[in-house]
Amino acid sequence: MTDVSKTGNAGERALTSGAPEVSAAPAQSAVPANAPLSASGFAGLGLNDSILRAIAEARYTQPTPVQQKAIPACIEGRDLLVSSQTGSGKTAAFMLPALQMIAAQPSPEHPRFDSKAPRVQGRRPRPSPAKPAVLVLTPTRELALQVSQATVQYGKHLRRIVCGSVLGGMPYPKQLEMLSRMPDILVATPGRLLDHVGSGRIDLSALQMLVFDEADRMLDMGFQEDIDAIIEATPESRQTLMFSATIDARIARLAGRMLRDPLRVEIAAARMDNSDIEQRLHYADDLGHKQRLLDHLLRDASLKQAIVFTATKRDAESLAQKLADTGFAAGALHGDMNQGARNRTLTALRRGGLRVLVATDVAARGIDVPDITHVVNFDLPKQAEDYVHRIGRTGRAGRSGVAINLVGTGDIMIWRRIERLLDRRLAPSVIDGLEPRRPAPSAPKGRPGGFRNGAGNGKPGYRGNSRNSNGNGWPGKPSGGGYAGKPGGYRGNGGNGSGFSGRSSGR
Repeated sequence: MTDVSKTGNAGERALTSGAPEVSAAPAQSAVPANAPLSASGFAGLGLNDSILRAIAEARYTQPTPVQQKAIPACIEGRDLLVSSQTGSGKTAAFMLPALQMIAAQPSPEHPRFDSKAPRVQGRRPRPSPAKPAVLVLTPTRELALQVSQATVQYGKHLRRIVCGSVLGGMPYPKQLEMLSRMPDILVATPGRLLDHVGSGRIDLSALQMLVFDEADRMLDMGFQEDIDAIIEATPESRQTLMFSATIDARIARLAGRMLRDPLRVEIAAARMDNSDIEQRLHYADDLGHKQRLLDHLLRDASLKQAIVFTATKRDAESLAQKLADTGFAAGALHGDMNQGARNRTLTALRRGGLRVLVATDVAARGIDVPDITHVVNFDLPKQAEDYVHRIGRTGRAGRSGVAINLVGTGDIMIWRRIERLLDRRLAPSVIDGLEPRRPAPSAPKGRPGGFRNGAGNGKPGYRGNSRNSNGNGWPGKPSGGGYAGKPGGYRGNGGNGSGFSGRSSGR
């Protein structure tokens, strides 16, 4: 059991298993602590007074666009297909109407927290399976904990609603104890949920609402077969809500099988405000150069705590060990760690016992540690959108932060995609004594302000405005001066350009 929360009046307390606090930062702007409590903006969405009171105490004043559209439709019982970015208030958009639905029903009989099943011939009988009314599926344990804690906050004034979390990496006995409480709301990762469904500990036949949070990420992580199995275990009468940052062909196919006449809600992605984060770019020749740059950067006197992102779990472990061997208080965080080890690492980070956390993208969402002043992308993320989530671990709540990117020779294409997402180009920084041996790649040119104009007399580059333009962009042929030319421009077939890392005349 990672989290069991019983929310209600008269001293009913939240029960947890010692999982670290994961901040569920609201999308709403916080109001001053001494301001009168009011959630007037939510009053017209159909929520009951107890939920409105909890919202007001959380200092929410106005609903976000996704909440304005999703909450009334969800209360009406509609299936939803929602495209909205992380940080837009999605958790409240599905959890507030879920709580309202459960609160409107007769209170179920929950086992007493201090009661134990009587023994029969020296053995306790197998408990009945848990039959949740609401199931929320998340791709990661951190996000599941964040959703669980938000549920406790939103349902604090509702009577006898039990919320539990089922996650991989946590001891089975604790999870079995939690399931014996008969949770109304279950927040789970797909793999561990199916373990309990297969063993008869969870019965989804009475499920009323199924929520997919970050459905696109679940597909990216290979949960398609698990999702299909979970769907088979639920009744067709269920209400289904699917939230995704993007709605591509995969999500559309999944929604076509799962949803009934869904209301489609698309919230335009607002450009992320990273004005409090100083972003830097350093070109690196090779792995050794990256490691020397990282060692120098982590010795910055202004650095309180830092997260260093790597591409793989193995790299996170090995880099954390190297940093520890050189005197840094460093630890690793990745998906292969059991939940207890992850909890201990996060607790050490929050208490200041760790100065450097080396992590995979598992730490890019749902973790809020105020003293993280620096984020270092030792490896760039595979998806440009994940860059925003990574650097968002610093510069939070009005604080300033620094995001540093170590870009190797094979990372240029990914970095260009990130720059397009940010709609800005970073000038490379150089550290005395750690200068790259190779020259920085030429910036791609296109129509004024564009990218990848064609080079030479070959095919036009991406967004190029002429087949005869002379830009140094990507992938013109035959005589561009771009990155990794062969021998001239990137992917060029001839010419005398000086392509970086190219053959012939390249360096």
